[in-house]
Amino acid sequence: MARKIITGYSNPTIKFVRSLRDKKHRRREERFLAEGLRLLTDAREGGRLPEILLMASGRDEHPLLSDLEQAVVESGGDVIEVPTDILAKVTGKDNPQAVAGVYAEWDTGLSTIDRKAAPIWLVVQAMRDPGNLGTMLRTADAVGAGGLILLDDCADPFSVEAVRASMGAIFTQRLAQARWAEFQEWLRQGEGQLVAASLRDAQPYRGAPYAAPCFVMVGNESRGLPEEYEMACDLRVTMPMKGRADSLNAAVAGAVLAYEVLATLEG
Repeated sequence: MARKIITGYSNPTIKFVRSLRDKKHRRREERFLAEGLRLLTDAREGGRLPEILLMASGRDEHPLLSDLEQAVVESGGDVIEVPTDILAKVTGKDNPQAVAGVYAEWDTGLSTIDRKAAPIWLVVQAMRDPGNLGTMLRTADAVGAGGLILLDDCADPFSVEAVRASMGAIFTQRLAQARWAEFQEWLRQGEGQLVAASLRDAQPYRGAPYAAPCFVMVGNESRGLPEEYEMACDLRVTMPMKGRADSLNAAVAGAVLAYEVLATLEG
């Protein structure tokens, strides 16, 4: 196999890959970084191969990695072996995984969404924490959702942190980004029930009349959803807080609600 060996951090390719940890460079290059054999294997099974595959020298051999390397070479990509300390600088982790890859971003327009492809879709508005965003992608995968729709100014779903937190779901879930007005117009052009956790004229989330395709929406971690957004929903539900906390983490709330919707739709 045509594997290159790079040992210097000043190498242009290494600098390019390292730059993808910065949002402005990701946007300019329309490329992002993912690490870990499991994530890269999920990507390959989902039909996506890295354009650049970085492998740590001295790593343990693994058949999945060998298959991935061969697939990258056959697709015309670059396979590069680097010392572990360089891989650590590239990924920003002191103990990096033995493999990382550079991927081309894909179209995240609402036009890529087929609402009838799944009974549940997750929607987040102004979610700022990339870990929470990645967790929402992971939740979407777990409940068999069609994907995740990001509204307004959310964290970058292609950041290293979000991709890592998604546990590979970035490659298995549809991903769309839009402003609120654009999403509303798109949603009302077809079937779709918009549901949000709320305290405004809400009913208990258990036993609520959920209907497919159901779009489960959660808001910003600290502010929640704007009143305008909540009032535009077809259904507002409330989850009981039996302790001292007055709210759940946004990603946790999304998961709880998504599983309740799933149980209702499958029941």
